[in-house]
Amino acid sequence: MQNISVITLGVGDFGRSPAFCRDGIGWKTSATEEDGIAFFDMNGAVLALYPREALAEDAHAEDPGDGFHAVTLAHDVGSISEVDELFAGVERIGAKILKKPEKTSWGGYSG
Repeated sequence: MQNISVITLGVGDFGRSPAFCRDGIGWKTSATEEDGIAFFDMNGAVLALYPREALAEDAHAEDPGDGFHAVTLAHDVGSISEVDELFAGVERIGAKILKKPEKTSWGGYSG
């Protein structure tokens, strides 16, 4: 299935960025910013704001090196084996894998 589940933007000022979306645009968060990330439901997808340095660390990329532009896209699949198959397929066609799939601290599995 073609879908984008989450678009995460690495922001330089995490104190102000969620407030801009919430108070300036009028969007409602679906998680508290005290958790270190802000989620905004976008009618089927989620926009996440996360501190830029933390996003670079999670992506196993240097900030601002390695061509990292502080944006990640999440494509959810149904199982760990599907993640591994997807990564094996894109690596076969020449993709540079910065972060091999691994279990995450929040209970997911991503790369």
